[in-house]
Amino acid sequence: MASMHGLSLKRQLLLWLLLPQLVLWLVGGVLTYRIALNYVEKGVDQSLTQSVRSLARQVKPVGSGLLIDFPKAARDILEQDPTDRVSYMVSSPPGSFLLGNGTLPGPPASAQPVTDVPLSYNETLNGKPMRVVLLDLNYGVPSAPQILRVQVAKSLVVQQRIAAELVADILGPLLLLGTLLSVLVYGGVSRGLTPLKRLQAQLGNRHELSLSALSPIEMTQAPQEVHALAGAVNQLLSAVRRSLGQEKRFLNDAAHQLRTPLAGLISQTELALTETDPQALRERLTKVLAGAQRSAHLVHQLLSLARKEGEVRLQSLDVAALAREVAREWTPRALAAGIDLGYEGEDSLWMAGEKLLLHEALSNLLDNALLYAGHGSVVTVRVTQASGQTEIDVEDNGPGLSEADLTHVFERFWRASDLPGGCGLGLAIVNEIAHRHGGGASAHVVQPQGLKIRLTLA
Repeated sequence: MASMHGLSLKRQLLLWLLLPQLVLWLVGGVLTYRIALNYVEKGVDQSLTQSVRSLARQVKPVGSGLLIDFPKAARDILEQDPTDRVSYMVSSPPGSFLLGNGTLPGPPASAQPVTDVPLSYNETLNGKPMRVVLLDLNYGVPSAPQILRVQVAKSLVVQQRIAAELVADILGPLLLLGTLLSVLVYGGVSRGLTPLKRLQAQLGNRHELSLSALSPIEMTQAPQEVHALAGAVNQLLSAVRRSLGQEKRFLNDAAHQLRTPLAGLISQTELALTETDPQALRERLTKVLAGAQRSAHLVHQLLSLARKEGEVRLQSLDVAALAREVAREWTPRALAAGIDLGYEGEDSLWMAGEKLLLHEALSNLLDNALLYAGHGSVVTVRVTQASGQTEIDVEDNGPGLSEADLTHVFERFWRASDLPGGCGLGLAIVNEIAHRHGGGASAHVVQPQGLKIRLTLA
């Protein structure tokens, strides 16, 4: 079967469809020849049995002797066809020639003749196949019984030729029908593989790796199997198209967002190079440092957003323990900012999630809360379960947002404050992570004031 793998699908189909047909045709020819030859032998046996009985009636026992009444007319009947001559022999005891036109061999050792019952067997005489019928008869007196053997043989050459002609007459039309069937099979296979050729042509024409070249393949007139293949290819093209779209969007976002801070860095650096006052130079360098830190933060967020748009492998984890762990990591910054950071909710809550992504989401939420809530505020991390879903809240009692601003908080690069340090990507990353976990993110106004961001995870 290894060699079959190197054949095209068309050749494999033709081989599996036409080879059995050829084998059946050959087997049918052999079986037809054997059946025809068997019927011919039956006809020969019937004719020879009649002849051997007729010849036996011409030999009449008289006392202890035999009276042979075999006129020339009877011999002419037996020998009427010179090309298909009938040989006969009368012997008594068996093997002792009395009458005939040739010497015929006795039966094979495996066949023992029975008196008054014809016995048929095959022999070869003078290099020709012969069919022989033998009949043994009892004669003589009871005190001295004797056996008379009568044999009649006929060549099978003519009968075999007739059988071969019969097979040829049968298989000839079958061969023509087989040839016609082969042509139909070839045309059907070629027509059936046409959709695959069209699919190959459609894929082969898409040389450029662009979003337009990854549009879905249309196979309206094709068998169901080709539709399934085209569907699988379309799924692959869709995945590649999404990947390219994400890459293009990332590059556009990175180019757009890095242009302003980099221009600021260049401008502040050029001004710093011209400063002679140490205090003014220090101020310029401080602005350069702030711009570099903002650019580094922006690059980190962009790369994080690009990574979050890939596939997620969910594993069982205790999300309550993870939330407490992240809160402890941000506690030093909260203390430095004069903010009360705490945890409420379940002691343990297991779910299917990706630990690194959820850690990143919680870190972004706490980063935003600690940045914008203000000195003296309270930030609470809360993990609960409702309606079979896991809810993670990060709530603060800071200035919050207006109802109009809530619709924009998860948009990329949208910012509600001009405070330095943010780049408008944190909540977009949080929303993307929530979607990757089969849920979503939402923003709510807290009364009397404050903001709550909720992650709902499946």
